Amino acid sequence: MTTAADRLAQLDQLPADELCARANATLTALVDVMNQETVLLRTGHTREASELSADKGQLAQDYVVLARAVQRQSPRLNNEAPELLTQLRAHHESFATQMAENLRVLATAKSLTETLLTDVAKTVGQTDKPRTYGANGALPTSQPMAARGLSVNRAL
Repeated sequence: MTTAADRLAQLDQLPADELCARANATLTALVDVMNQETVLLRTGHTREASELSADKGQLAQDYVVLARAVQRQSPRLNNEAPELLTQLRAHHESFATQMAENLRVLATAKSLTETLLTDVAKTVGQTDKPRTYGANGALPTSQPMAARGLSVNRAL
């Protein structure tokens, strides 16, 4: 079993082109998953979007490890593969823009969910009150009826 330090040392010893290629491939896969998630959330497919979170988390973790290796090896990479390092940096910068959009959509979905749950809770918590006048011209004073149940549409 290798330790974390061993795995980091192995990354640091990779040839410059291979380290940049692995970081770029992981970043591309992460961007693809984030874009899928963003599209699904925009179209209201929250269940399908939530199924991507495990992959997104693993890819993000892998990319952070690779990005740190690139940072540690930056002087060497700058000498051995300056073009690949420049491409990786540009890809990383565009990733930051895409991540900001993904986070905005996630925040919107969260806010919408909270609003819906609050509205449902308020509606369910309301009691039915008579809205007609009785024979004496006043509203009846009978006990209001509590909510009778809740229906959930799981197709949403």
